[in-house]
Amino acid sequence: MKFVLFVEGYTEKNVLGPFLSSWLNSRLERKVGIRTVRFDGWPQVVRGMQRKAELYLEGPNSEDLIAIITLLDLYGPDFYPTTASSVDERIQWAKEHFEPKVNSNKFRMFFAVHEIEAWLLSQHGLFPSQVQKALPKKNPEDVNFDNPPSKHFNNIYQQKLSRTYRKITDGKNLFAKLDPDVAYGKCPHLKQMLDEMLRMAQQSGV
Repeated sequence: MKFVLFVEGYTEKNVLGPFLSSWLNSRLERKVGIRTVRFDGWPQVVRGMQRKAELYLEGPNSEDLIAIITLLDLYGPDFYPTTASSVDERIQWAKEHFEPKVNSNKFRMFFAVHEIEAWLLSQHGLFPSQVQKALPKKNPEDVNFDNPPSKHFNNIYQQKLSRTYRKITDGKNLFAKLDPDVAYGKCPHLKQMLDEMLRMAQQSGV
């Protein structure tokens, strides 16, 4: 049994399968897999997720499919209406707008608030010692629309390490050390997604 995870970039493709399955499989009697499908940015996700979801939902291995999860960064997309300005308003609007397009009880849409890099802020000890002291002290998901976590990291890495933060390379190394339970406890929107994935897996008989 497996989840299919639609993501928008290489960092997500490289790190999310092991990270999410580690948390889920520690709570399930039988292990589940996560197949990560990369799109080329959020616009391609929006254009292609309905058709791609149908291929999995109607494909020959559909009986082994627990659910399809689309995960986008909240930072970046410009499809929100002007009336949706807060985190909760944007998430609610997007779910109500996009989930019915697939129209399946095996499809869910979630957002990383404001990027998946926010989850790394739940565990400052992952970072080089020079970087740790300069990291923002606020709640991880409060690093925001205007200055998202990866921009914070890039500025700090340039100041403290005289190099840029490399999303793919550095992100992969940091996520390999991140404790999913720590991130789960400090990132409410990540918790919502994992709780729903766990519920769906258990409901499927895993």
